[in-house]
Amino acid sequence: MTAAAVRNTSARIPTPRAAGDDCPAPQAASIPPAVAYQRVLHQLVRRELRLVADLATWAPADDAERIAALTAHSGLITHVLLHHHATEREAIWPALLRNLPPDRQAEARAAVDAWTAGCARTDHRLRDVSTAARQWAVALTPSARDAFAMACLDVADVVDARTADEERTFLPLLGAHLGADDWAAIARSSRCTLPARDQLMVLGLALEDACAGDRARVLEGLPRSARWAWRFGGERHYRATVVRLRGEPPAR
Repeated sequence: MTAAAVRNTSARIPTPRAAGDDCPAPQAASIPPAVAYQRVLHQLVRRELRLVADLATWAPADDAERIAALTAHSGLITHVLLHHHATEREAIWPALLRNLPPDRQAEARAAVDAWTAGCARTDHRLRDVSTAARQWAVALTPSARDAFAMACLDVADVVDARTADEERTFLPLLGAHLGADDWAAIARSSRCTLPARDQLMVLGLALEDACAGDRARVLEGLPRSARWAWRFGGERHYRATVVRLRGEPPAR
């Protein structure tokens, strides 16, 4: 597949799907928090990796300001996904395995081992995106731009497949065997190293096309200070950043 093959033929700026309240209230109320977290995080990274690839294909190859915006966004999503993988590897899957009945242990351990190997390959591809971003910023050429777009598209395809498999394999197990107390302990121990403004940006991206139940769950799970920061400045900054990046407001 050539770089030209990913070029967007439409003049319209690509955007994520419109938000939709596709979780009926009774169903949303019954979704365990660990499952909701996985689902929201997965749809965020799937959407944004593919979106930044689309945006890069029509970006001027030598516009340093535009390059900085796109590569910074890809860097943010890369950081989020690498942190997510580390949390799964170090906390979520070990907690799940501890809670599984003995007759499910062997099968689940084999699945986690396979996930770990595949995840390492995905993380390597994410670092390839970072390398391509730096090269574009230096070279300012169409070929460097297309290499960055292709790296984003390549990892987006991989993440689409891996998260779909993860949702089939692990989410039912998380829903059945990882309790709210276990998840609360994981959430407390997982430390995000992003600056506060970037954390609010990620919050906006997570809320953008989440259903009503997941949006409520995400916001209710935040400390009061974070909800306050989102309401009084965070949401406004998020929307302004999205407009600069995409050329139009977020879907929701």
